[in-house]
Amino acid sequence: MARRMSLFIIVLLLALAAAGYGALHYMTAVPGKPHRGPLPPLTPDEAALAQALARHIATIAAREHNVAHYEELEKVARYIETTLASFGYVVGRQEFLTDGKPVRNIEVAVEPAGAGADPEVIVVGAHYDSVFGSPGANDNASGAAAVIELARLLRDLDAVGSKRVRFVLFVNEEPPYFRTEAMGSLNYARALARRNERVAAMYSLETIGFYSSEPGSQVYPAPFGLIFPDRGDFVAFVGMLGSRALVWKTVRSFRSHTAFPSIGGVAPGFIPGIGWSDHWAFAEQGFQAVMVTDTAPFRYPHYHRASDTADKVDAEKVARVVKGIERVIRDLSR
Repeated sequence: MARRMSLFIIVLLLALAAAGYGALHYMTAVPGKPHRGPLPPLTPDEAALAQALARHIATIAAREHNVAHYEELEKVARYIETTLASFGYVVGRQEFLTDGKPVRNIEVAVEPAGAGADPEVIVVGAHYDSVFGSPGANDNASGAAAVIELARLLRDLDAVGSKRVRFVLFVNEEPPYFRTEAMGSLNYARALARRNERVAAMYSLETIGFYSSEPGSQVYPAPFGLIFPDRGDFVAFVGMLGSRALVWKTVRSFRSHTAFPSIGGVAPGFIPGIGWSDHWAFAEQGFQAVMVTDTAPFRYPHYHRASDTADKVDAEKVARVVKGIERVIRDLSR
């Protein structure tokens, strides 16, 4: 009897281990091979892009900007609108009240070729507010700057691609508004769902400006440290379980033409970090959505601190990532 019980326990443990490995493989296996070794020299376009990104980041993160610092939030919103308008866009607003004050999401779009009234939609977004007590250079002026520059880089898709591409700067991602009725991206995603827009992909650019090749510079929520590298030199493409197909498509495209380290995968939203950005709001509406990130608190020592200033952001690496995302969106828009 004891022998049979021991054998049963061993078989059970092996089965659990096999199931765990299978689940981990399902969540973390992505196509293509990550870039390894030295990065190639910046191209002239990337060097110019890095300078533009640095200017946006320094302006957006000059001071703390959120509803508690309303005038600074307004200055940032006006800067974003003026910059997007300078690219030739008609700038739209989605306005609502937060704590009695008018706030807004900001959007522009390129339209597909032809006269189709119901195209598929790609949303490229980032939040532009900062957390209380921080100017928010990496979190999330880096992401906001990337969306601004992607809108410029992809302006030539207007009346050319097969999909509508919406570039959106969201308000109120940070606490205390995260996952509340005041969250900008939740308001925006719900509006798209009410209009029955066919959102094929949503990208949330979230804290993308800090990279380190030092051993031990990267940590993870369990159990991902078992398989991913301990050097924080990569960009991550992260989704919840329902977005696995989009994560695969994105990583395959990025790795096919961008020489920059990357990882990707999906996981349940209850795992710390997996749902900590605006992609969560879109997943709540049933849209496939991916967060593009440097992994924020799992790498960045200045996360949600007063020390999150523009000098901490590596604009040249952000430029490399942005060019890679530009190519991904071009692939998806065909």
